[in-house]
Amino acid sequence: MKSEATIQRRKRQRRRRRRRIRRFCTLLVIIMIAGLTVFISGQIILRQENAGNVSGYSVSPEYTGPEEESEEPLLTVDVERLYSPVCILEELDSGEILASRQKAERIYPASLTKIMTAILAIENTPDLDQMIPLPDSLFSTLYIQNASMAGFQPGEEASARDLLYGILLPSGAECCLAFADHIAGSERDFVGMMNRKADQLGMENTHFCNSTGLHEEDHYSTAEDIAILLRYTLANEEFRKAFTTSRYSTSPTDLHPDGFTFSSSMFQYMDTPQIPGGEILGGKTGYTSEAGLCLASLARIGDTEYILVTAGAAGDHQTKAYHILDAESVYGQIGKNLR
Repeated sequence: MKSEATIQRRKRQRRRRRRRIRRFCTLLVIIMIAGLTVFISGQIILRQENAGNVSGYSVSPEYTGPEEESEEPLLTVDVERLYSPVCILEELDSGEILASRQKAERIYPASLTKIMTAILAIENTPDLDQMIPLPDSLFSTLYIQNASMAGFQPGEEASARDLLYGILLPSGAECCLAFADHIAGSERDFVGMMNRKADQLGMENTHFCNSTGLHEEDHYSTAEDIAILLRYTLANEEFRKAFTTSRYSTSPTDLHPDGFTFSSSMFQYMDTPQIPGGEILGGKTGYTSEAGLCLASLARIGDTEYILVTAGAAGDHQTKAYHILDAESVYGQIGKNLR
C-alpha cells in the first residue's frame, strides 16, 4: 500500500503538469491572437493603399476615379474656302502641318522662286556691303518679258545688301540676275546651284529653270517644298531681317545720288499687319498668269510663329489681292481659336 507521502508527491506533480499545460495553452492563444491582429492590420493598410493609388495616380482619400489629363484645345483652320486652291500652314519651329490643301500638287512658283535666289545670294556673298555691277546686258530680256523690277538702272553699281532687299521687297528681277552673274558667272550656272540646294533641303518635287520665277514649263515646285525652303531661310538672320522689312531705302549711287526707297509687295496691299492675337511679320508675293497669285508669309500669333504658303489664286495686279486676303483669313482664324 502506497504511503501518504507518495500520494501527496504525485498530486503535486499532476498539479504542476496542469499548470504548465494551462500556461502553454494561454501562450498559444496569445500568439494566435497577435498573429491574427497583424494579418488583419496588414490587410486594412493594403486596402487603404490600393484605394489611394489606382493606375499609378496618387489621390486624396475622397478619390473617385483617375483624374483625366487636360488637353489643349485643338487648333482648327478652314482652308477649303480660300481663294487659293493650293496651300500649306505650318508651325515654324516644329514644322507641324496644321492645315493643307493640295500641298503636293505641282505649281508654278512665280516669284516665290526668289526666296531660293535670296538665300543663295546671302550664303555666297561674305560681305553684303560690297558693290555689285548691274551691266546693261541684264536688262534687255527683262524689259521684253515685262519682269518686275526694283528700280536699279543699267550700268549702275549697288551694294549686295541693297540688291538683297531689292529681291525680297519689290521682287526685282534685275537684282536676281546681278547676283547670279556675280556668284556663278551666269544665270545658267546659278540655277544649277539652286537645284542642288533644293536637293539638299529635301525639296523632292521642285525644279528651277531661272532665278526670277519667270514662267517656263519645266520650272515648278509645290507648296510643301516652298514651305521647306521658307523654314530653312527664316533661320538665317540676314534673310529674316529682309523678309520682315516693309520699307527700305538704298544707299546713294552715281545714278541715284539720294538713293531710293522701295516697299514690300505684300505690306503695300495690307491695311494693317495686325491680326487677332498677333501680327503678319513678312512675306514674299508672286504672280504670273500661269501661276496665279502666290504668297509665302510669316506671322506671330501669341508666342508662336506660323508660315503659310498659298498658290494659284485667281486675279492679277489689277484685282483684289486674293493671296493676301487668304493669309489674313488663315492667320485670323488661328488668333480667334487661341483666344
